[in-house]
Amino acid sequence: MVAMDPRAIIEEFLDSHDLDHERKDVNTFYVTLPGEKKLETHCALIVGDHSLSITAFVIRKPDENFLGVFEWCMRKNASMYGIAFALNELGDVYLVGRLPHNAVTEREIDRLLGSVLQYSDSAFNPLLELGFASAIRREWAWRVSRGESLANLVGFAHLI
Repeated sequence: MVAMDPRAIIEEFLDSHDLDHERKDVNTFYVTLPGEKKLETHCALIVGDHSLSITAFVIRKPDENFLGVFEWCMRKNASMYGIAFALNELGDVYLVGRLPHNAVTEREIDRLLGSVLQYSDSAFNPLLELGFASAIRREWAWRVSRGESLANLVGFAHLI
């Protein structure tokens, strides 16, 4: 039995699930996953020589409480499927994962992208609270002083 090219499997999956995506080059797919708390999660699926890697941006480097953010991520990693929180060289928080070529199936891509969406969306507010509480408070005060909408900050009202 000849294994299918992982690129063809990925392309077929993305097209059949009507996910917003583009192909950067022959081995790289950029996918945008719609969320609720984190409105969009941007992912890169990269087919390497022996494996498929996935990288998804979660938040930029925290302004404060970096160790608290790092600890929260490490605790979550123990219970996650297929992916894990990681930091890049700048301190930004990502989700990363890797599959060997023979494990790349439509079902596994669905599970992996589903994991990215679930973990990114559910982690977004807690990570913002831990790493950007002061900035949220400043933004809240600025909006109140100008009579601006607080609609997208309502989830952080307990910090005020």
